[in-house]
Amino acid sequence: TVIGSMEDLNAASLKDVREWFKTYYGAANAVLVIAGDIDAKTAHKKVEKYFGDIPSGPPISKYKTWIAKRTGTQRQVIQDRVPQARIYKVWNIPEWGSRDGDYLDLVSDVLSSGKTSRFYKRLVYDDQIATSVYAYTDLREIAGQFTVVATAKPNVDLSKVEKALDEEMARFLAEGPTPKELKRIKIQYLSRFVRGIERIGGFGGKSDILARDEVFTGDPAYYKITLKRVQEATAKNLKEAANKWLSDGVYILEVHPFPHYTTLKTTVDRSRLPKQGTPPTVKFPELQQATLSNGMKIILAERHAIPVVNFNLLIDAGYASDQFALPGTAKLAMEMLDEGTKIRTALQISQELDMLGAELRTGSNLDASSVSLSALKSNLDPSLDIFADIILNPSFPEKDFERLKKNQIAAIQREKVTPVQMALRVFPKLLYGANHAYGNPLTGSGTEESVVRISRKDLIKFHQTWFKPNHATLIVVGDTDLGEIKQRIEKLFKNWKAGTIPQKNIGKVKLAAGQSVYILDRPGSLQSIIFAGHVAPPQANPEEIAIETMNNILGGTFTSRINMNLREDKHWAYGAFTFLVSARGQRPFIAYAPVQTNKTKQAILEIEKEIKGIISDKPVTAKELEKVRKKQILELPGSWETMNSVGASISEIVQYGLPMDYFSTYPERVRSLTLKQVEKAAKDVLHPGRLVWVVVGDRSKIEPGIRELGFAEIHFLDANGNSIK
Repeated sequence: TVIGSMEDLNAASLKDVREWFKTYYGAANAVLVIAGDIDAKTAHKKVEKYFGDIPSGPPISKYKTWIAKRTGTQRQVIQDRVPQARIYKVWNIPEWGSRDGDYLDLVSDVLSSGKTSRFYKRLVYDDQIATSVYAYTDLREIAGQFTVVATAKPNVDLSKVEKALDEEMARFLAEGPTPKELKRIKIQYLSRFVRGIERIGGFGGKSDILARDEVFTGDPAYYKITLKRVQEATAKNLKEAANKWLSDGVYILEVHPFPHYTTLKTTVDRSRLPKQGTPPTVKFPELQQATLSNGMKIILAERHAIPVVNFNLLIDAGYASDQFALPGTAKLAMEMLDEGTKIRTALQISQELDMLGAELRTGSNLDASSVSLSALKSNLDPSLDIFADIILNPSFPEKDFERLKKNQIAAIQREKVTPVQMALRVFPKLLYGANHAYGNPLTGSGTEESVVRISRKDLIKFHQTWFKPNHATLIVVGDTDLGEIKQRIEKLFKNWKAGTIPQKNIGKVKLAAGQSVYILDRPGSLQSIIFAGHVAPPQANPEEIAIETMNNILGGTFTSRINMNLREDKHWAYGAFTFLVSARGQRPFIAYAPVQTNKTKQAILEIEKEIKGIISDKPVTAKELEKVRKKQILELPGSWETMNSVGASISEIVQYGLPMDYFSTYPERVRSLTLKQVEKAAKDVLHPGRLVWVVVGDRSKIEPGIRELGFAEIHFLDANGNSIK
């Protein structure tokens, strides 16, 4: 509508409104009709006097016609607080002044004008299934609409009303109007016109007709053409116009009364939460193990609820393997793995998987690379054949290599301007140093310089170096058993030769001697991204559950201390959290908060205060421990609901060297966790005096405040992590 939308109205400025008026309220874009007891000479003189000084305005482009002719049927159903159901049927038709528009105006009269009209007689008078029915045209400057509206009688199903409308419309499309109907509507049309022009103004009056004709057609006397067209219209004209525009492309809106509901009386005390029921006993699936003749391990969790089997082959490589190659090699190699084999192209692989209803993915994280397959039990063998072919025989096609290489470079370029990823790219090197396996960008994409230098031979070498069965584990979850699956896998991979792989340097690194801050300038940034962290113990350690619990209390959940402080109390951030990046070696502990720019300094102080507090004057409370303990236990049934989630947990066991019973004993170990253990974990893991801070934001606005914090070292980095002044 001309009213517009709230979004646009709120966005409009006074300047926008003025420009609109300057553009469209010029004299050359206006029509003035003077009708009444005045002669032309006098009228012209007065118009010149009062309107002659108005600027003509700029030239304006206009659409001649733009009819959005539709095909098919679109239906929507709504409920409203109305007493009766109603149906609307709408077709898009030609504009005002068009031949077919005038004919369709007459069609609407045949169908619904007067008690003898087809719709009224059938629905209201004879069948008595509707209380009202009418059809009309709304003809506008560049297009119009033909609308039929029928209101169902109480207790009459709307589908019955629609059926009657459709039958009458179909009869009209097939037969057209009768001579008697045609004569009736022509007389009615003329009589409406004559009665209308008795008035000087108002809709249908002299001034309205003259102004409309001039605006829409450029001819104030166009009404004469319309009248002539109506009087000369034939039954054939109306039938043809109706079939052209009303036989297809209808929009249907059903409006149904909103039912009257009543509430029940209740004695529930809503000031208190209901008592919690007994949580279900959660049990992690039993893990079965086997080893193939070439040393490849199999871990199976049977799940027979659906006829699907999931496979995930974990290769001991990951982004950490880039220590022996150009950064970004592992990511690019795994992206390319399913782009073709010695006997299949990428398209053939995709087509075959689609025909089998199978899904295959490849990828890497910090410590491992993976190839996963989800297959229907009925198509297991052909799906596994493709899976094995991709693992054993990737061809790394040159054409696809160049394409994906460009994609990875483009991804790096996006990372270097995206605040969070800017921090993730530089943070690892600051924590681990350049020579550590974890020292490359945490995104795994490498650098532009390194990826440019990667060759197809580097990807082949990656595959030859790291894809060794005795350094791989196949995780299987689904509708199978160990005997069945081991036999299939042994047959497919029996010729895969065992071998040695390089030893990745994931040794211990020392914490920083003191705090330091690194600023990445992002001019014009509306907020600052704050990262603070240091290395923490590997995931495979006796205190892991206590560490997990401590982190959840500090910043790992929505109601954690840091989020409640910066989001709920201070309103400086949409969310603020802490997390531990999963890793086989020492892993990053990171506090993260995107905050409004003018609160950067204060947010750093609050984050530091919360980390210091949990190991000193604000230790974990029994209430906090109980809340997080419940969360960790009660969310387990949902966490292991799907085969994918079970497989992900088994992957954690394999990648991070956890005990095989880690998850089967997890609930009991969480229940038995003590406050003292959580307090100890906090003191063992958190070292606020040795935090490395990375802040991405507008340097000109945040540097002065950060300097006021008294950091011993403040460094400035570019997006590549290089020092700048």
